[in-house]
Amino acid sequence: MANRAKIGETSFAVGDTVRVYYKIIEKEKVTGIKKREEKEETRERVQPFEGTILAIRGEGENKQSFSSNKTFTVRRIGSGGIGVERIFPMISPWITKVTVKKHGKVRRAKLYYLRKKETLNG
Repeated sequence: MANRAKIGETSFAVGDTVRVYYKIIEKEKVTGIKKREEKEETRERVQPFEGTILAIRGEGENKQSFSSNKTFTVRRIGSGGIGVERIFPMISPWITKVTVKKHGKVRRAKLYYLRKKETLNG
């Protein structure tokens, strides 16, 4: 179990409010003048996902021994008061950067109780 993690130069812990910049590749089919002319266009964009870190899972340190099963869960409240959770792998080529917005002071290793608590308030 891990309560702290590090991606690049950014160190974060459970309870911190972070913004994860995630690279998304979109493909769309473009039809030309004739129906037979079809091309696929790919676009890359970076989408930020800001929320509170609920859990950090996996084994091993993130310095020397690269474990491929280490993940962290980020939760935010979306539009309409609906909670959105996303699980990010620590070693991912799609994560461009992680910034810490606010350090949290928590006494638990996993903050799964926030799932119920945030829905009761909203």
